[in-house]
Amino acid sequence: MPHPRILVVDDHPLVLDATVNSLRRSYPESDVIVAQAIHEALEKTASLKPDLVIVDLSMPIGVGEKPQPETGLQLLKALMQQNRTLNIVVQSADPKPLIRLKSMINEHEGGFTIADKHLSTDAMLRQVELALQGISVTPREMRIGLEMKADWLTLLQLAFVEGLTDSAISERMNVAERTVRHYWTKIQDALEVYPEKGKNIRIQTEMRAREAGLLD
Repeated sequence: MPHPRILVVDDHPLVLDATVNSLRRSYPESDVIVAQAIHEALEKTASLKPDLVIVDLSMPIGVGEKPQPETGLQLLKALMQQNRTLNIVVQSADPKPLIRLKSMINEHEGGFTIADKHLSTDAMLRQVELALQGISVTPREMRIGLEMKADWLTLLQLAFVEGLTDSAISERMNVAERTVRHYWTKIQDALEVYPEKGKNIRIQTEMRAREAGLLD
C-alpha cells in the first residue's frame, strides 16, 4: 500500500501534531487526515474511506470534554462494525481496557495493532506498517484463553499437511482468499509469530504450531 490514506484521531494537539508529522515524513505521498472528536472521526471515516485509522484510546465525547477510555472503546466498536476490513492502530499508555472488545477484535478482518504512547517514533511507525499489512498484534493479556477456532485448525492442516496454496485453501474451505489471509494473521497473533527480517513467517508459523501440538 504505497500511498495510504490515514486518519489520525486524537484530542491532544501536541500529540496529534507529532503523530501527523511522523506519518508525513514516512509516507510523504499519503493523505493524512485529522479528527479531534468522535463524531468527526466517524464522519470522516464514512466519507473519506481511509486505509488506516490511528485512534487515541482515551478520547472525549466532544471537544473540550474529559477524555476517557470508554469513549475510545465506543469509537473502536463503531469503526469495526462499520468496516470489518479497516486497518486500525490504537495509541494508549494503558491498553488494558481493550480486553472489553476482545471478541470483536479477534473477529476483525483488518490489521489491528497497539502503539504504546511510551514507544519511540520508529516503534510507533512499525505498528502502523504492520497494521497496513493487515497484521494483528495484540497484548498477551488479550490472547490468554484464546482458543484455536475450527477454521484456523483446518487451515493449518490444509497448508502444512496437504501443502495447499492460499488460493486452493480458499476453494476447499469455500471462503474468500481475504478470509484466508485474515485467518493467517489471527493464527500468527495467537502463536506470537510476527514478521522478522530474514525469516519466513509461514515456516515460523508451522514450527510454532507443531510445538504447540496443533499439528502432528
